[in-house]
Amino acid sequence: MQGVEASESELRERLTAILRATPPLMRVLSVARHLCLPDWLVFSGAVYQPVFNHLTGRPLDYGIKDYDLGYFDASDLSYEAEDAVIRRVKAAFDEPLRAMVEVRNQARVHLWFETKFREPYGPLSSTAEALERFASATFAVGVRLESDDRLRIEAPFGLADVFALRLCPNPCRRTVGFVRASADVRRRWPEVVVEDQL
Repeated sequence: MQGVEASESELRERLTAILRATPPLMRVLSVARHLCLPDWLVFSGAVYQPVFNHLTGRPLDYGIKDYDLGYFDASDLSYEAEDAVIRRVKAAFDEPLRAMVEVRNQARVHLWFETKFREPYGPLSSTAEALERFASATFAVGVRLESDDRLRIEAPFGLADVFALRLCPNPCRRTVGFVRASADVRRRWPEVVVEDQL
C-alpha cells in the first residue's frame, strides 16, 4: 500500500508542476483566490487537460474550452444570488478569460441538473463532493490556490488515469454523459484510450 501512496504522491507533484507551468490556469486560480469564494475549486478540463497536453507534446492550454469554477454556498440557493457571484467573477477577469470562466454554486446544482441532463442528482455537501459525480473518474480533479501559494488538489479517484491518458467511467455513478464526453475528448486528444468496461 505504501508504494501506491508514494506513486499517487509523485503524480500529485507532477500535476502541481504542470499546472504551475500553465499561465492562464494560474491566472484563474490567482484571481479566484482573491475573490474569496466559499469552498471553491477549479476543476475538470482546466486541470486534467494540461496533463494530456504535457504528455502529448502540445501547448499546455491547447483544447481548453473553459475554466469551471465551482464554489459552495448553501446560505442562499436562489438563482439571483448565484448570478451576482457570476457577475462579480466575470468583472474580475479581462478577455479572453472573462468569457472562459464558468462559475456555478455547487449547493444549487441539484435544483437544475435532473431537468437539464435527465439524471437524478441529490444535493451536495461541498464542492469537492461534486467531483465524485463526474461522468469520468479522469475528469474528477479539482485544484485551489491556497493563501500560502500551495496548490490543493482534490482527486477522489486518484490521478493514475489522468497520467495514463485513459478515460474510464465514474466507478460510483454511471452516467449517460460518459460516451459523449469521451468522444469530445478523443477528438482533441486521439492518443487517449477509452475504457468503458463497467
